[in-house]
Amino acid sequence: MQIQENISLKPYNTFGMEVQARYFARAASADQVAWAVRWAREHACPLMPLSGGSNLLLLEDLDALVLHMDSRGIEVLDRQGNSTLVRAAGGEVWHDFVRWAVEHRLGGVENLAFIPGRVGAAPVQNIGAYGAEARDTIEWVEALDVRTGEQVVLPAEECRFGYRESAFKHEFRGRYIILSVVFRLCDADRYSLKLDYGPIRRALAQQGIASPGLADVARTVEEIRRAKLPDPARIGNSGSFFKNPVVDRATFERLSARYPDLPSFDPEAPSPQHYKKIPAAWLIERAGWKGYRRGDAGVHTAQALVLVNYGKATGSEILSLCHDICADVGEKFGVEIRPEVNIVDNASLAALRP
Repeated sequence: MQIQENISLKPYNTFGMEVQARYFARAASADQVAWAVRWAREHACPLMPLSGGSNLLLLEDLDALVLHMDSRGIEVLDRQGNSTLVRAAGGEVWHDFVRWAVEHRLGGVENLAFIPGRVGAAPVQNIGAYGAEARDTIEWVEALDVRTGEQVVLPAEECRFGYRESAFKHEFRGRYIILSVVFRLCDADRYSLKLDYGPIRRALAQQGIASPGLADVARTVEEIRRAKLPDPARIGNSGSFFKNPVVDRATFERLSARYPDLPSFDPEAPSPQHYKKIPAAWLIERAGWKGYRRGDAGVHTAQALVLVNYGKATGSEILSLCHDICADVGEKFGVEIRPEVNIVDNASLAALRP
């Protein structure tokens, strides 16, 4: 395993930020991850695992060991009734895993097709789209305990999954490095497809598909995402930059009275305090930010939820734009929106020192 120095991270983040890592290495196995942890500890250096780089904003050169998680492999562990346990290595491309599941007629992740990134990032962010989330299928997470050097199994209930949240962004951050994820998927013949979120059912009907299968749903979701989200290979971005805010009943009734066309949907656990979820894209577009550009930092012309790097924007410029949008939405609607992406600078890496 080789430690490289002063390596550009531009190829490793979908925003295309031109920042450098003081140290850089690739890990294709648990043993290599453990070796990297020991190296970082011996050199008193923060260690930052990096997978697809699709959900982070890099603000500056990183005085750290950036460990690119590059493990591969998908295997069936067990079949129980109409469900199948499948282990996927953390370095597997997420969309490749979705394709594998569909090809093997296993349901549960087809609505998450074409989400960028790697499998290991799925539990960290609890990725989700079109009425499905990673936590719906995650059975447990296999990780390396940085403190002890031992491999551990973390049951889903210990991961504290929430809306684009998990313990890996909080109390588990800096302690565990995800090695692989085990999913419980359902046999296609006994599985109920999720078609009623967003435009999936309408898009299927337009194709003349009355009785869709897993492949139909995955392909349709991919087509929808391709049509509404920019390709990072052409325009730097991290996909959805903001979380959809969840508001209380009083706030929702105030807004819906003022804006009769206000879209909304139920949160995971509705209550008077968490009454409705409002699309952040609607708020941002209604506030006039859609298509806005400030130098090379901007809001995408087709999807207001996406901030973009048109070429040479810095992470700080993207973050400044984010702050201005959040402040303006708060002033105009009385609703707080927050970024979904992980914002990384050297100060934030201090807690990642082994």
